[in-house]
Amino acid sequence: MFVDQVKIKVKAGKGGDGMVAFRREKYVPNGGPAGGDGGKGGSVILKVDQGLRTLMDFRYHRIFKAKSGQNGMIKGMYGRGAEDTYIAVPEGTTVSDADTGEILGDLVEAGQELVVAKGGRGGRGNIHFASAKNPAPEIAENGEPGIERNLKLELKVLADVGLVGFPSVGKSTLLSVVTSAKPKIAEYHFTTLVPNLGMVRLDDGRDFVMADLPGLIEGASAGVGLGIQFLRHVERTRVILHLVDMSGMEGRDPYEDYLKINAELKSYDPSILERPQIVVASKMDMPDASENLARFKEQLAQDHTLAKQPEVMEISSLTHQGLEALMLRTADLLAQTPKFETVAEKELKQAGYYKFEADEAEAPFTISRDANATWILGGAKLEKLFKMTNLEHDESMMRFARQLRGMGVDDALRERGAKNGDLVRIGDFTFEFVE
Repeated sequence: MFVDQVKIKVKAGKGGDGMVAFRREKYVPNGGPAGGDGGKGGSVILKVDQGLRTLMDFRYHRIFKAKSGQNGMIKGMYGRGAEDTYIAVPEGTTVSDADTGEILGDLVEAGQELVVAKGGRGGRGNIHFASAKNPAPEIAENGEPGIERNLKLELKVLADVGLVGFPSVGKSTLLSVVTSAKPKIAEYHFTTLVPNLGMVRLDDGRDFVMADLPGLIEGASAGVGLGIQFLRHVERTRVILHLVDMSGMEGRDPYEDYLKINAELKSYDPSILERPQIVVASKMDMPDASENLARFKEQLAQDHTLAKQPEVMEISSLTHQGLEALMLRTADLLAQTPKFETVAEKELKQAGYYKFEADEAEAPFTISRDANATWILGGAKLEKLFKMTNLEHDESMMRFARQLRGMGVDDALRERGAKNGDLVRIGDFTFEFVE
């Protein structure tokens, strides 16, 4: 089964908690703090594996969790950092955030890696909080939470040449003749339900990858037929072979077919029509093919809306007529055609970076009130500070209170009408507001 679009959930490991400990050795009175730091949590990393061709491996395994770091220990010993979790993906995988739609990366090279969920840093032990005023602090940080996110993986076939056209125009037959691929071929529409790839090798030593893409029909970009499902695979091709059936056996007009397919490609991504396109007149061994081809060329010549007249080449996959000339011409076009940017690459280029943390412009905290008149504090930055606070020690709680005051939470609550004794909640933790 060919799987080219899946959603998965990834969760990086939490950092290990820092330790509150003191040095207690014979002959060493007042040894001071000796709590070590926690180890870093493991990150979740996508890595390209050349041996994969589809996203089938994700069909039943969709949740990936990295391990947490080890807690800090006594005598200033640091916790062990957790190993990163690697997830193998095929070449041509585009990664985006399923919740926001933001594109995170485009993986197209063997061995390429992308960190999609960064592991949390380890919490600091009390050895870091000693000062002249407080030489024996009972303060330690919990480990930083790991990033958790829902991802959407899309596989876009890596092919140099793409075969497009209406169903049953001979795309699969052409691929089976010029490559060693063995696509399903039958006399009914939508025989091809998944993209098929094959390698074309010419006598002069040149070669390229050709993809037979499932048949498009009018309205495909709006979801008709196989819909937009396979239009994404055209994005990476550098040369398009547009097959048009000249036999007339389907009762359709070749020129109308040509215009409709181009309209669907333009509707999906206008830049697709900027790349070289050869119009391949297929099934030229049929009785009425020559007459239909002459009429097709005449209609093309009279169409003044076209920016330039497309190149038309005649073939018959059955008799092998014109196949060698078509493959040689295709190889020539590939040699002079650069790689085109996909939609994902354009978005990444505009962003200029991969975004993994909360937006810095986002408010550091939010305040709301529930039906019981309890004040609710939220916000990514505030919640992160709370999770890294060790609630088992009073000094750690006092430090958290100072952090809230420094962020302006106290003043904001007063402005909203908070009074002495009001209840304030952060997650599941509730405390009293004290003036």
